[in-house]
Amino acid sequence: MKFSKILVGLLIAATSTIYAQDKEISLEEIYDGTFRQERLQSLQSLENGKEYVVLNRDRNANTSSIDVYSYKSGDKVRSLLNSEDLSEISGFQGFELSENEDKILLSTNMEQIYRRSSRGIYYIYDVEDKTLTKLSDNKVQEPTFSPDASKVAYVIENNIYTYDIASGEETQVTTDGEKNKIINGVTDWVYEEEFAFVRAFDWNKTGTHLAYLKFDETEVPEFSMDMFGQDLYPSQQVFKYPKAGETNSEVSLYTYELAAEESEKVELGDYEDFYIPRIKWTQDPEILSVQVLNRHQNELDLIFVDAEDNEAEVVMNETDEAYIDITNNLTFLEDNSFIWTSEKDGWNHIYLYDEDGELENQVTKGNWEVTDYYGYDKDSKKIFYQSTENGSVNRDVYSIKINGKNKTRLTEKEGMNSADFSADYTYFINSYTSTETPYEFTLHNAKNGKLVRKIKDNSDLLETEAAYNFAPKELSTIEVNGNELNMWMIKPNDFDENKEYPLLMFQYSGPGSQSVSNSYFGTNDYWYQLLANEGYIIATVDGRGTGFKGADFKKVTQNELGKYEVEDQIAAAKKFGEMEYIDENRIGIWGWSYGGFMSSNAILKGNDTFSMAIAVAPVISWRFYDTIYTERYMTTPQENPSGYDENSPINHVEKLKGDYLLIHGGGDDNVHLQNTMRMVEALVQANKQFDWAIYPDRNHGIYGGNTRLHLYTMMTDFIKEKL
Repeated sequence: MKFSKILVGLLIAATSTIYAQDKEISLEEIYDGTFRQERLQSLQSLENGKEYVVLNRDRNANTSSIDVYSYKSGDKVRSLLNSEDLSEISGFQGFELSENEDKILLSTNMEQIYRRSSRGIYYIYDVEDKTLTKLSDNKVQEPTFSPDASKVAYVIENNIYTYDIASGEETQVTTDGEKNKIINGVTDWVYEEEFAFVRAFDWNKTGTHLAYLKFDETEVPEFSMDMFGQDLYPSQQVFKYPKAGETNSEVSLYTYELAAEESEKVELGDYEDFYIPRIKWTQDPEILSVQVLNRHQNELDLIFVDAEDNEAEVVMNETDEAYIDITNNLTFLEDNSFIWTSEKDGWNHIYLYDEDGELENQVTKGNWEVTDYYGYDKDSKKIFYQSTENGSVNRDVYSIKINGKNKTRLTEKEGMNSADFSADYTYFINSYTSTETPYEFTLHNAKNGKLVRKIKDNSDLLETEAAYNFAPKELSTIEVNGNELNMWMIKPNDFDENKEYPLLMFQYSGPGSQSVSNSYFGTNDYWYQLLANEGYIIATVDGRGTGFKGADFKKVTQNELGKYEVEDQIAAAKKFGEMEYIDENRIGIWGWSYGGFMSSNAILKGNDTFSMAIAVAPVISWRFYDTIYTERYMTTPQENPSGYDENSPINHVEKLKGDYLLIHGGGDDNVHLQNTMRMVEALVQANKQFDWAIYPDRNHGIYGGNTRLHLYTMMTDFIKEKL
């Protein structure tokens, strides 16, 4: 559960107006996009490395096109297809190119399931003969071309199918799929949410085999939510959700040989109560890689499975005193040696292993983190990555030889840099931002980082903002509990150090997260500008447990979620209160999800420090949250009852003295409304007065229609009244 998942899209604004020095600004302006940063549309590099494709839509005509552009010039070169030329469909919502780029999967009539999963009607477009073929009359999940684009594999109602494009023949691979019982080829709810993937099948290099996962959910407890909708009677959404300490799906691995049309179960070894968070075929079409993780998530085996006899062999083992993060960074080279990232030396770095799993080289080293792995160029023998080498609040892009030599910094400006490389690693598009610079996009030579051309900036946004005289977001550090913690602060634009101001603190604080970075205003920051111009100071501190400062700093909260993080927020607030320009009696705190858990704890355990708190969609007890996320950091409630209960706000309600606002979405499949309802009951029985609101049928993001408009109006009014 990460913060980036929680505030998806633009924050919807409230109706109240707050006065800037030069011009009146309303939260409605934030919502209608007055201060929206322009972003590049999603693009995909073509294999030639010189061109990329972009999905363009004409919403008025309801048409879609896939257009080809030159990296070097930025000019449109041609179109791969335009739906105006297709009689079968008017437009499409997404696309996927085959490996050889001669066929395209087009998605239509898409229907969201959970956060990452969806189903829809798909069509196959042949680039050469310009024909369109409907994949299935049913809505399907995760359609994927075979490597030679002769077939497509997909899932319908928990069963896997393959489709032969030439013959039009559909073959059913599995037959036992059943809702809330057996899932083939896609993940269950908790894998999707916490291991961040949906497609649980993979083609081998030659397209002769499929590997897939089967989830048996039979023994997993069900969770149900009443959805009120518009009908006379509510409906009920029922799904399998394993809470901490409860039974998980039983996961198993199969290989399917297309020629024989037979599946065979792979016996991985003597494992009990385990996860399979990743499967991936190697460069050898007969060798499948499988990652097996124990339930505590602190021991991982990388296994090679030989598809000829399904024999499994452990080639690498990794252990950690706390937990091991799962990534998509595993890369197989032509000889089946592989690149891997790990925190085993205390910082996240890149490693090279041979085909037998023996360590050849630690590619990157130092007291800094590799924060993104972009890939390996076999021609130059370079690895491309992003890191914190220039400070944990900054990001830069680098290349390094696979032997760990000739490291080159490819970005120059201090701030947050991220790269999107062309397929042959000739170019990369750099996205750059800092506290003073909205996103700007430039094209660079991947060999040396030299600028090729400017693509897009947000100078218009800066011109728009100039009339409002916004205050800067000031980055600094604060010494708390023996640590230098990253922080930012926004002050009123007419700040007077001789006056006293109320303080509103925001934090998320979840393991490995980051709320303080050298980046430009997000939509919440514009809301903070409005509050600042009403006379509030806004501050954020990233305490212990947050990320990008080494494994020890991040993992100190192990088995005690909500202890050290809350201590740091309370101590930071007290230190702020000692400043002459902050009113120590008017300090508030707010947060969403993990941040709501934190703000709830803060006003209870820090009742002499915080006078106000807002908790949106909070976890109130980790006993109510899912197995994979919670047990990664807490083990199970049976093993660690004190860690769960001593840090749960529900067990400290008698300490409430300040003003508390509790908000939740009634259709939250992630952090269930149960959390807030149990907190409400505890507060009532403790005879504590508080404010609360439920948004019917809204999920964890609490959005749709005027929902965010209402939510941020409520929070603004609460802050102005109570703080």
